[in-house]
Amino acid sequence: MKPRALIFDCDPGTDDAVALLMAFAHPERLNILGVTTVGGNVPLKYTSLNGLKIAELAGREDIPVFAGCDRPLVKHEYLSVEQIHGKTGLAGVSFPEPKRALESEHAVDFIIRTLLQSSEKITLAVTGPQTNIAMALVKEPKIVSKIDEIIFMGGSITEGNITPAAEFNFFMDPHAAHVVLSSKIKLTMMGLDVTHQLVTTPARLKAIQSIGNKQSQAVFDILSFSGAYDMNRYEIEGGHIHDATVTAYLLKPELFQGRECPVDVEISGQMTMGRTLVDWYNSNNNETNVKVIRSVDIEGFYDLLLECLKKYS
Repeated sequence: MKPRALIFDCDPGTDDAVALLMAFAHPERLNILGVTTVGGNVPLKYTSLNGLKIAELAGREDIPVFAGCDRPLVKHEYLSVEQIHGKTGLAGVSFPEPKRALESEHAVDFIIRTLLQSSEKITLAVTGPQTNIAMALVKEPKIVSKIDEIIFMGGSITEGNITPAAEFNFFMDPHAAHVVLSSKIKLTMMGLDVTHQLVTTPARLKAIQSIGNKQSQAVFDILSFSGAYDMNRYEIEGGHIHDATVTAYLLKPELFQGRECPVDVEISGQMTMGRTLVDWYNSNNNETNVKVIRSVDIEGFYDLLLECLKKYS
């Protein structure tokens, strides 16, 4: 089977690191044309450097990394979450400085150029604020027909995690999310309702560490650090895994269940900015625009994560 052509847009970030390591482990399944970075979990200078570090940890120096937008489309309060990811975004693990530099081309221009020049449709995996994607759609609308699907981590059916109303990625750039949700592209959403089901219990962390390679140790260290915050805040026995659900869906979609729904995002509310409006029962008989994932085979997900990490041994 021909590998799926993919651009990975992210803001590494601890959970992005897990998502990328899973994706890098499967070149026979995913033809990653490039990694594009955006300001999000931490500022752009760190997310971009982290993209290089994670690629080198995976031995995937063949994949170019492009820095993108450093702030939201419409200026509003910028909130990095260093308490979860550390100042540089990859707290808990020590990475050597990367041996190569970022590409000189801006991430938005790379996305547009790659899509327009491709003879096949390309999937976009998006695990941070959707600023780069929205900018590309606005700058060159012709790319819509070249995108196979956008699979994104963001939003929530129920409560938020950065405010009572909003999930972090949507809150960081709700206007970008609105552009993407309005694009008529095939969209699949991994929101908090599914990612909060994936708790990194001590037994699961031990299984990751026991693989015994440097990639699995890095994931153990990363999840141990970020998990400490979740354990304290949510009073659970481990942390949540968010962005890796995007990679898991690419590799094994049968692990997930959801339905097509009308989805929008709040872009004007003072107290509800970034709130995802998911009409799960389509009460208003509106056109559906997003496949909203709501449940996951938890043990199947962790089996897949272990399988990906074992590939580095």
